[in-house]
Amino acid sequence: MTNISIREAQEKVDHWIKTYGVRYFNELTNMAILTEEVGEVARIISRTYGEQSFKESDKNRDLGDELADVLWVVFCLANQTGIDLTEAFEKNLQKKTTRDKERHINNNKL
Repeated sequence: MTNISIREAQEKVDHWIKTYGVRYFNELTNMAILTEEVGEVARIISRTYGEQSFKESDKNRDLGDELADVLWVVFCLANQTGIDLTEAFEKNLQKKTTRDKERHINNNKL
């Protein structure tokens, strides 16, 4: 498998939606789907690393697949709202670097 950029991933999702998905679900529907997908990630994490036990129906869940589902819906939301996630990520990273460049290094709890 080849590495793809965030922009390429957004483009692949857009192409898939336009080829196979008919159209994007509206933004509110996609927000609800994103919440569902994050819940599925939380379920796996809480059972794998937390104190809850797996139900039989949960045992074959794949964390990587569920995280990819989260990314998919994030790409959908970005595409339909006109956000270039590559640009947004770079801007966000710079914000965090400026704001937190000494915060974590100086945190005695870490």
